[in-house]
Amino acid sequence: MEAWKNREVKKALNQAGLVTPDGMPLVWFLRFKGYSQVSRVYGPDLLLAVCERSMKTGWSHYFYGGAEGVPERLVRNLKRRFPELKVAGMESPPFRPLSEEEDHWAVERINASNADILWVGLGTPKQDLWMAAHRPEITTPVMIGVGAAFDFHAGVKPQAPLWMQRSGLEWLFRLLTEPKRLWKRYFYIIPSFTILVLLQILGILPKHPEDEFRHERL
Repeated sequence: MEAWKNREVKKALNQAGLVTPDGMPLVWFLRFKGYSQVSRVYGPDLLLAVCERSMKTGWSHYFYGGAEGVPERLVRNLKRRFPELKVAGMESPPFRPLSEEEDHWAVERINASNADILWVGLGTPKQDLWMAAHRPEITTPVMIGVGAAFDFHAGVKPQAPLWMQRSGLEWLFRLLTEPKRLWKRYFYIIPSFTILVLLQILGILPKHPEDEFRHERL
């Protein structure tokens, strides 16, 4: 929905190496369209799965995002679960826009870490735009945006029960836990998404060549 209203976000997603559905409504719609093998790629679960895989591959990780203190708590919790996890670095950038100099040194720290994977937890669409803008200068082979995964695994925000995740009600859980911050988001997203899906099913939604997702190999 962010891509629908923001051309820069759409461009960032189109140019990503891989775009996956992280919400059940997207999964259901894709299955309806004939992609029966599609399953949800949930950021918090992906983070844990890759960290577990890293025990065999030796991948090192850099964590960029979250409020002050969140990356440190995240890493402590991950290290309890995966004692041999290689952490190349972590930092919590200011919530405000970085100055040119601050941004430069952030990139320098990330590159100097020689991390194999850069996890970006800035929230959507900020993290998508950040990764797209810094892709040419960051030498880390893989950047992955995981939204609120930092907060969940750091233990600073509660995670929806599994049954709510699977039934497409995680948005309701998050709305109930953070109503002041999230009510405007969901007030726009849910009705708009529903209307656009119906228009597409009815064949009324116009298609444009630039709307098609294009994949590039990293």
